[in-house]
Amino acid sequence: MRLMIIRHGDPDYEKDSLTEKGWREVALLADRMVQLDVKAFYVSPLGRARDTAEATLSRIGRKATVCDWLREFPAQITRPDVKGRKAIAWDWLPEDWMGEECFYYRDRWMEHPAMAEGHVGELYREVVQGLDSLLAEHGYVREGALYRAGCANQDTLVFFCHFGVECVMLSHLMNVSPMILWHHTCAAPSAVTTVVTEERRQGKAIFRVGSFGDISHLYAGGEEPAFAARFCETFDSGERHD
Repeated sequence: MRLMIIRHGDPDYEKDSLTEKGWREVALLADRMVQLDVKAFYVSPLGRARDTAEATLSRIGRKATVCDWLREFPAQITRPDVKGRKAIAWDWLPEDWMGEECFYYRDRWMEHPAMAEGHVGELYREVVQGLDSLLAEHGYVREGALYRAGCANQDTLVFFCHFGVECVMLSHLMNVSPMILWHHTCAAPSAVTTVVTEERRQGKAIFRVGSFGDISHLYAGGEEPAFAARFCETFDSGERHD
């Protein structure tokens, strides 16, 4: 089975929709997606993800199932360097989170006091339970760290969602802490991540990432990727630090 996890186009967060650039991005994404044989589409309930999905779905006459657990990962924490202000759970300075050993362990990262205070573990489990329930419907049942391929298939499932929740999904499939993915990967708006099952012994499957954050559709259409996914490349670049 193949999973395609797509981040929404360049966002207008105030309107929970897309910018003018974002609409151009998702039109190019649609040019790519309409060529695929897709078993099922799933989408976040948030406007920017639904608008991204609609650019593809309207062209092929398909519908997507709305999954509440695909919304942008909502957990809030008190960031250690900014007292008294809540921030998204992955908005930490590297020098703060990388000094905490627990963040490198898949079963311990949510035990950090800041994560416990924000009930981040509960929200994480809500996402992975939603994902595992859906995968089970398509024949792959979680058993420990692996999946039992009860009904092995080569179907393609497409998810239109957000960077934060994408990293949560991938961390569960890869059995790693999401902190690694939140901080060491970058998926630009409209980027496509492809994950494929591998069944080297019958009935026992894992998921392997074939490509992460692919934006080849933007380059094919002459559209520069948005900066929305990144922070400054160098401190004096004039790009955002926070």
